[in-house]
Amino acid sequence: MRSRLRRTALTGFAATAAFLLVTDLASATPPPAAAAVRSVLGDDFLWGVAASGFQSEGNAPDSNWTRYIGEKGYDPYENAGDFYSRYASDIALAAHLGAKVFRVGIEWARLQPQPAGWDEQAFRFYDAVVAAILDAGMQPMLTLDHWVYPGWAADRGGWMDPAMVTDWLDNARHVVDRYADWNPVWVTVNEPVAYIMHEVRHNGTDAAVMLDRIAEAHNNIYDYIHRVQPGAQVTSNVGYVAGAEPEVNGPLMDRIGEKLDFIGVDYYFGLESPEVKAATRPDGSLPAPVGMWDLPIRPEGIYYALQHYSKRFPDKPLYIVENGMPTENGNARPDGYTRADHVRDTVYWLERAKADGMNLIGYNYWSITDNYEWGSYAPRFGLYTVDVLDDPTLTRQPTDAVDAYRRIIAANGVPTSYLPVRELSDCALVDPPASCETPVDVLERSNSTA
Repeated sequence: MRSRLRRTALTGFAATAAFLLVTDLASATPPPAAAAVRSVLGDDFLWGVAASGFQSEGNAPDSNWTRYIGEKGYDPYENAGDFYSRYASDIALAAHLGAKVFRVGIEWARLQPQPAGWDEQAFRFYDAVVAAILDAGMQPMLTLDHWVYPGWAADRGGWMDPAMVTDWLDNARHVVDRYADWNPVWVTVNEPVAYIMHEVRHNGTDAAVMLDRIAEAHNNIYDYIHRVQPGAQVTSNVGYVAGAEPEVNGPLMDRIGEKLDFIGVDYYFGLESPEVKAATRPDGSLPAPVGMWDLPIRPEGIYYALQHYSKRFPDKPLYIVENGMPTENGNARPDGYTRADHVRDTVYWLERAKADGMNLIGYNYWSITDNYEWGSYAPRFGLYTVDVLDDPTLTRQPTDAVDAYRRIIAANGVPTSYLPVRELSDCALVDPPASCETPVDVLERSNSTA
């Protein structure tokens, strides 16, 4: 009762801000009724969308990343997607999809701009965000650390500071105490290994030291969350690396695997072909780095990512915490493959994984809107595209995937007649050795299985 009263008080203005948008959405053509055939994913499958704090919010306080942007000559941050002001309408967009989960970050740099204390106004902002998610009928998935920490922590050396874990836990406990009674799902640290690599590149951080400290932070806050919120679901999502997952994320999972209530997996790309990796310029030099949109899209690879973790942790549920496809500045891909194609193909492979016994419980699309992709606005992942650098209105423009994902959620999957648009890649380019030793083929499915 206390939580509901507090949410009601906090979200009155949020509901008003979203009213016109929700009214417009309500008049849109609804998706078709779910098929009579029972989905293999199960009635309790969690369809969601994801966003992060720094990448989406704008109005950013001093942090390691505001400094990296200035030092490295990256795209100016501007105001990102201005989720800070537009959270109510963005949450309404997700609710209109039928999403059950909305993932968002709770930014340490915003909450604790100085080491001496916390900013109550910043907490009230996140109170309103979490309340709006709940009042829209979705469950919040809250990320404690999405690669950003306060400027004062950067001044002390970031993760090389021996006191970093203590400071991190102090903030994280404040967040848990604030929101535990609203029953969120928790992500402690987003893609720790990728986080480490960013800090190595930007800050000269020792990777082994940071890995140990991230694991210590996760394991400590996991125990604390379960003391404050009995029955909580807690993870630290891994950024899956096809063909090298045991080597890349294995050491992390060795340290934190026992303190994960479910395995959170982010999956995006397969392997480059040998020709691409070996390509050189006429003068013999290596080619310029490709854009994120040039990386290989192999949707069937998500099956092998789930297979890998279902074998490593057979007693733990699996959840795709992030998945999506980048385009260059929102332009069509040269191969004609669309965002709608990609989400439908991906869900086909999720259903295949579930039908083959993998305990998959949820899927989040990355992301609800385009955002700041760690130095650039050129990679666009959003269901709704936003041209931050050239559109001062930051208008959310729906991509073709909006209707596709809405229909998927309504039907709890793709039609039983659906076959992937994307042809299977050579097994050596998906996720070897598993993709070659135990390949999975495209199958027509009977009405009794999906």
